[in-house]
Amino acid sequence: MDSAGSVAPAGLVGPASAPPERMATDKIACNACPVLCQISDGRVGACDRYANHAGILVRLDPVVVLRRAMSDVATPLVPFVGDADSETTRDWNGDLLLADEIFVTGVGSSTTYPDYKPAPFIVASKARGVDMVTVVTEGIFSYCSFKVKIDTDRYLGAEQANVRCQGEVVGHVTTAEYGSQMLSLGGVHHITGGSKKEGRVTVQMMHSLGNKQAVELTIDGGSDIVVQAGRAPIVNGVEERRMRVGCGSAAIGIFAQQLFGEADEVVVVDDHITGVLTEHQAGRCLDMPRSGIQMRGRKSTPGRYFQVANPGTGWGGTDISDPLSIIEGWDVKTARPGMRLLMTSTTGEHACWYVLNEALEPIQQVMPASVRRIVERIGENCEPSLSTVLFLGGAGGSLRAGVTGNPVMLTRAIKQALVNVTCGGAPAYVWPGGGITVMADVMRMPDKSFGTVPTPAIVAPIEFSMTMADYARLGGHMGSVRALEQVLTTGAWHNDGAPTARVWAAAMDANPWPLGQPPMLG
Repeated sequence: MDSAGSVAPAGLVGPASAPPERMATDKIACNACPVLCQISDGRVGACDRYANHAGILVRLDPVVVLRRAMSDVATPLVPFVGDADSETTRDWNGDLLLADEIFVTGVGSSTTYPDYKPAPFIVASKARGVDMVTVVTEGIFSYCSFKVKIDTDRYLGAEQANVRCQGEVVGHVTTAEYGSQMLSLGGVHHITGGSKKEGRVTVQMMHSLGNKQAVELTIDGGSDIVVQAGRAPIVNGVEERRMRVGCGSAAIGIFAQQLFGEADEVVVVDDHITGVLTEHQAGRCLDMPRSGIQMRGRKSTPGRYFQVANPGTGWGGTDISDPLSIIEGWDVKTARPGMRLLMTSTTGEHACWYVLNEALEPIQQVMPASVRRIVERIGENCEPSLSTVLFLGGAGGSLRAGVTGNPVMLTRAIKQALVNVTCGGAPAYVWPGGGITVMADVMRMPDKSFGTVPTPAIVAPIEFSMTMADYARLGGHMGSVRALEQVLTTGAWHNDGAPTARVWAAAMDANPWPLGQPPMLG
């Protein structure tokens, strides 16, 4: 299982495991995952993460080390082998007064597989004068998925509809949330429970999505979409611009006072709740007389209508292009010629102005400037459409064994708020209930945080930070704890003295510093 490409080492991981029987003498066995590649000299393993460099197992990706503020670290630190940051390659005098400004992440750190060994980095440091330990590793996740929040009113697909990538089912549409459509992508059943192709495509899709790359998806009976973390979604070839300010009823309430006196009736079209101003409580509070408008759909409460149209990519997330199609007529006892009607979508992207003629027919006219400004105000209050990608993974027994010989103690310590869990230094929300199920925003993680192994599975960074005393109490691998200065000098403990490549990265301003922070618990 080795590819044809030659490699240049970024860092040495040390001798590989004992070779299996009948393995050629010029190969080494990599035991960083269950595949156990036999790698020839100068070749890479199936995951493209490890290689054989003159009989030494080489990790091709450097370890990412965070600094709280790049300009604030006055004392340069000795680099690992392969450091490309010339500003930090000066001699280091061993001063760790700024140790609480440095955090070793799991990105590029290597794994605990075959699970009997401690995590590759168990780092002792100080935070605000307190002795701390951070256990750093990369998890091999089969039980993992991505939850994707897509800010748009456009109809993407029916709830529970299959989501496909390259023709393979890789997830499904889940419950819509306020102003957003939601997808659940990946998961163990797609990774390991289907065909080999389904598992391979699913892992490729997850790898790209987690590393902030664009992914093309098709929803059965719905839309073709392009999703990329931190970017606007592209739906059926059109880039989305706005997330709605609220449902039709909410928009009526928010802008009722501004619309008062400018129009005799306002309809805000929405797939969820379409609002009608003069019937709505906001209109009643403003003493607006009823217009006599008669709406399609199912009336919920005064001024709030469900199911005025089918879901779609038209006005307000419905399938209509003509807003008048949701009006059944007008009450001749109430409506009068000359009445002014504004119809708009929840984002203000669609808006029309009508005046009733003698036959009580809405006739489209040029929208007055004062009304146009209110429609523009609706648009101003819409946030930019965005795709948000959340990694969701279950940190199982094998990963926990790299922290302690009694894994349940780690689980309990996390639930007792004694341990802060991060993913690449980014805050991770820990779900309530059993086990360690973490969720992190990939935009708050370092670039290229995710890898793969061909079992298939996703590789993702995870770190557990706690006080030294608490680590001892939960039965941690105290014999493998190493001072930060030793880690920065030699890299992972299993290197057998061979330094490891690393790169510095500035901590993101949006992230709390991982050391000394309370856990994000459910």
